[in-house]
Amino acid sequence: MLRGNFSAKIDDKSRLKIPTLFRSAIEDRYGTQLFITSLTGALVLIYPMPVWMEIERKLAQVVPSTLPARAKYFDRVNYFGQPGEFDTQGRVSIHARLRDAAAMVGEVDVFGQYDHLDVWNHERFTKRLAGEPFTDDDARALAEYGI
Repeated sequence: MLRGNFSAKIDDKSRLKIPTLFRSAIEDRYGTQLFITSLTGALVLIYPMPVWMEIERKLAQVVPSTLPARAKYFDRVNYFGQPGEFDTQGRVSIHARLRDAAAMVGEVDVFGQYDHLDVWNHERFTKRLAGEPFTDDDARALAEYGI
C-alpha cells in the first residue's frame, strides 16, 4: 500500500529520485518496471507495470472498442506515457513532453495513491489545494461510505 507524501526534486537530467519507502514497496510487490504517464498533463502518474497492465486488461474489455471515452483515455495516456524503470539509485526519467506539461522542475511532491504514485509540481499542487477546498458536501459524500 502506497500512502503519504514525500518531497523530492527533479535533477538536472530530468530524473526523479523516488522516495525510498515508496520505491521499496513497489519493488517488493511489483518489481522495477513502470509506466509513467498522465491523463491531463497536470501531474505525473507512476504505475508499477503490473498495475498498469491490469488497467489495460479492463480497457480491453470495454465494448464497443470504439467507445469514444476509451479512445480519449488511450490517446492521452499514450501521448504523455512511456515505459520506464527504476535505475540503480531509485530514480526514474520523466520524458520531455510530460515533464514540460506537468511542470516537473525543482520541488515536487510524491503522493502514494494506494497502488501508484502521483507526482505534482509543489507550487501547482498548493494552488490546487487552495482553489479546491474540502467542503461540507465532500464530507457528506464520503460519510455515505462510512468515512
